[in-house]
Amino acid sequence: MNQSSGAREIILLGLFLLVFGSVPFIKQSDYHLMLANHVLIWGMFAVAFNMLFGVTGMLSFGQALYYGLGAYSVGLVVKNYGSAMFLPALGLGLVLTIVISILVGLLVIRLSGVYFTVLTLAFGQLAWQITFRWYRFTGGDDGIQGIMPSGLLENHTVYYYFTLALVVVSIWFLWRVANSPMGLVLRCIRQNPERVRFLGRRVRRNQLRIYVISSFFAALAGGLMAGVTNSIHPDMFYWTSSGEVILMAVLGGIGQFFGPFIGATVIIVIQDVVGARTEYWSLIIGIIMMIMVLGMPKGLVGEIRGLMARYAAGKVNRG
Repeated sequence: MNQSSGAREIILLGLFLLVFGSVPFIKQSDYHLMLANHVLIWGMFAVAFNMLFGVTGMLSFGQALYYGLGAYSVGLVVKNYGSAMFLPALGLGLVLTIVISILVGLLVIRLSGVYFTVLTLAFGQLAWQITFRWYRFTGGDDGIQGIMPSGLLENHTVYYYFTLALVVVSIWFLWRVANSPMGLVLRCIRQNPERVRFLGRRVRRNQLRIYVISSFFAALAGGLMAGVTNSIHPDMFYWTSSGEVILMAVLGGIGQFFGPFIGATVIIVIQDVVGARTEYWSLIIGIIMMIMVLGMPKGLVGEIRGLMARYAAGKVNRG
């Protein structure tokens, strides 16, 4: 990583902490704190997903499997053993995710293109069906309510800063991976996997590594969300959860590291604003998203950077 990239990393991280760290001081109600939590968690989920799709070129429609696994690990443990087990349950979900993502990953990375996408979707839908039908264990379509963290985390502000800290560390780690030699290999795999093999690099091993890493942070997002909403439900495993995070990545810009986080922020804010004003919110949001995606093929961040580059070039020419 060069010096300019490192300086930019520090500046972006500082701005990120300044904006989200000030939310508890400027919020007007606990609802705004919850909304900021949603932005943080979905933003991390989208950035982690983009390490698969935007960096490596692996379009997974099954990341909801790990999002739901993280949430249900927390929910089931807290339901059966009490809120004091919230943090151990969060850790348990992450360990289970590592094991399951390795097993599933060894199967799905053998395929590529649409076959990889369909197989990841199949695993996610299988988990949803089991969760939906196994009523005595998972609560079925009712899910599980009353999932409350214990101790200091019972306080909404403390839990918010706990989430913020984990999200900052997670995004910093993903940034380091994206700008490491491994990240360069992953980009090469997206462009030409056969050439990567010719150069002596193991394509499947690197694909498996990034699949496990992305799944790990998807599970962390699910576990944290269980503490925000104090509930879990089978739709966390459903393909629409994967579809939503894909839309966030595409809207923000899959070619930009922070693009998916911006996309997640925009979608959540639009959902909140539109949903509070009309019962036809899903139709309106769909139209807005379609217009934004078609009108900005490079994503929000990509288009903004393009405009800035053209402005700078025009300024140089005028000078």
